[in-house]
Amino acid sequence: MKSFYWSVFSVIVILAVSANPVFALHVSFRCSGMCGVATPRNNVSAQKTVTASAVVVPAQVSELGFLIPGIARDIPVKEGDTVKAGQTLMVLNTPELQYAVTEAEAGVRAAQAQADIRSNELIKKYLIYYTPTSVKFRKAKFSVPHEVIDMANLGVQKAQAMVEGAQAKLAQGTLTAPFDGTVTSVNVIPGEYVPSNQAVVTLATLDDLQFETTDLSERDVPNVHVGDPVNVFIEAINKNISGKVINISPRADTVAGDVVFKVTVTPDTQPEGLLPGMTAEVEIQSGK
Repeated sequence: MKSFYWSVFSVIVILAVSANPVFALHVSFRCSGMCGVATPRNNVSAQKTVTASAVVVPAQVSELGFLIPGIARDIPVKEGDTVKAGQTLMVLNTPELQYAVTEAEAGVRAAQAQADIRSNELIKKYLIYYTPTSVKFRKAKFSVPHEVIDMANLGVQKAQAMVEGAQAKLAQGTLTAPFDGTVTSVNVIPGEYVPSNQAVVTLATLDDLQFETTDLSERDVPNVHVGDPVNVFIEAINKNISGKVINISPRADTVAGDVVFKVTVTPDTQPEGLLPGMTAEVEIQSGK
């Protein structure tokens, strides 16, 4: 009996398919559910790729100058030199500041000598003694009052403060490296006048290079996130390297009429031959 019903059902389905293909699709869908066959699902998360041009830049760059004007006296470094933090880069000729330090140091010595004298000085006084038959005089010695000694010591402290102030001004005539790096430019020569607040030496970390995008559109920046993996191709050295996004600038720039945002990428490795100013193409993978 079951075979008979299944035969009739099969004939009906065949006739229905011939008459209406849409019905066949509907039956097939219902059957897949009824028969327990799993319907395949697409579990692959949508991943977006953002492509942009980039330029190689040092991770840290400083343009250094003086707070005071003067004549460049010594320049012990040149372009390409590697320097350590605290190393002298340039010294101005400032004889008046050196004289001020010498004068202040002399003032300290004078004040200290005066304080020593006050501390060791004794005041001689005569004491008068009365007796029933006569008047007697006797010499007595008393130390200088503490107030006098304190004033002398205060004079020493003021003189020392003047020395520190003079030394601080003299230090403004010496330019030192704020971090370990490479001198990438020296803009003056010995004997040349150096105005205040003018960059005279540029220092950069050439052993720690990064990539900054130059044309990443405002339409693409919402798809970029800090930590996104990045593939970088450097045409000049014909190398592909991996990296990740470490910063997204909150400030927009305009390039050829387009609004763009700067995204900074740090590479996982520093390939040999990579130099600041080289161009690159970056592909940012975003799964968010």
